[in-house]
Amino acid sequence: MSQRAGPLSDITVLDCTMALAGPFGSAILGDLGADIIKIEPPAGDMSRGIPPHPQDFATPASEKQAGCDFGGYFASINRNKRSIILDLKLAADREVFFKMCEQADVVMENTRAGVMDRLGCGYEVVAKRNPAIVYGAIRGFGDPRTGESPYVDWPAFDIVAQCMGGLAHINGPDTGVGFPAGASVGDTYPGTLLALGVVSAVHEARRSGKGQFVDVAMYDAIAFLCESLFSNYSYAGRVLGPRGSGHPNLCPFDIYPAADGGVAIAAPGPKHWEALCLAMERRDLLDDERTASLKVRVENREFVNAAITAWTASKPKSAIVGALGGIVPCGPVNTAADLFADPHLQVRGMIKEVEVPGDNPSVKLAGSPIKFTRTTTDIYRRAPLLDEHRAEILAQFGIDE
Repeated sequence: MSQRAGPLSDITVLDCTMALAGPFGSAILGDLGADIIKIEPPAGDMSRGIPPHPQDFATPASEKQAGCDFGGYFASINRNKRSIILDLKLAADREVFFKMCEQADVVMENTRAGVMDRLGCGYEVVAKRNPAIVYGAIRGFGDPRTGESPYVDWPAFDIVAQCMGGLAHINGPDTGVGFPAGASVGDTYPGTLLALGVVSAVHEARRSGKGQFVDVAMYDAIAFLCESLFSNYSYAGRVLGPRGSGHPNLCPFDIYPAADGGVAIAAPGPKHWEALCLAMERRDLLDDERTASLKVRVENREFVNAAITAWTASKPKSAIVGALGGIVPCGPVNTAADLFADPHLQVRGMIKEVEVPGDNPSVKLAGSPIKFTRTTTDIYRRAPLLDEHRAEILAQFGIDE
């Protein structure tokens, strides 16, 4: 895409977030067409220099070019944004911020509780300048405006949210201490929920004329993500343990070894179980009392998984998927190289080539998974250099420095 489009193209967001959780949420809004103005402190977003780096990182042409403020971590979740430096510790820059708030629809931030209030830029101050503004915040343990937490002053990162929210306890092998997910879901899932909350609040504000404060706690989000913990404990007093690669209530529903990796096979229902048995040439399993129903398959999962492993272990992933694809739910365990080669992601527009500053002409990033038939979502702008768009942003809001 060459310009901003999408269903949210009439929304302006002042994005004061840094690191991952907040920028991930605002990036979703940017992909959907919102005008995302990234407001950064003089030193920039703390994540700008995190690797991977462009090839010319060691010898950037200037302090505002290439690697020194443009690592791949930052570039991925700050596409479709423009950057301006505002030091909110300074009265003059706070006034610029307030003037922008008067015309914006949304403010987003992910500082610890009370930080923006101490800077004089909290929700109540901003709402006096624009009563219709939506103020979205991500914190480790929420904001006192929506509920006091005994941990409100604690700092939090992704791994803290995964552990306290219950995910690390049920994820991975039984290490006895917990196992985090490979993706930073303690950040990205709260960011996704904040994006949904912000859009919902803007919708309501345009009807009522009144904005509001939207709060997502990282802890709350991961607890919500782990909904099965609540139902199993509440219904049966069952404390779910480490899941490994299987499912506590379904079988077969696991990752099975192949000659060149692993393949997910999920056949808990009678139709898929029968199809799997026929594909494995194990018709005998259809009448075996240890596999006759989902209930007994769960009780005898070691026997079931051993039978499936005996079939998969000597075959390449492609052969297993070739035998089951379209018949039994299955899929190979893909590496990054596999993802880049998969025709599905190509045809779905999920691998996007984006320009970067410096000697590298472009990089490839994950595209937007939200697709529409009439309005376009995509990457139309690389992540910004620090303060790159100052002049045009101030002109947009009619502010004369």
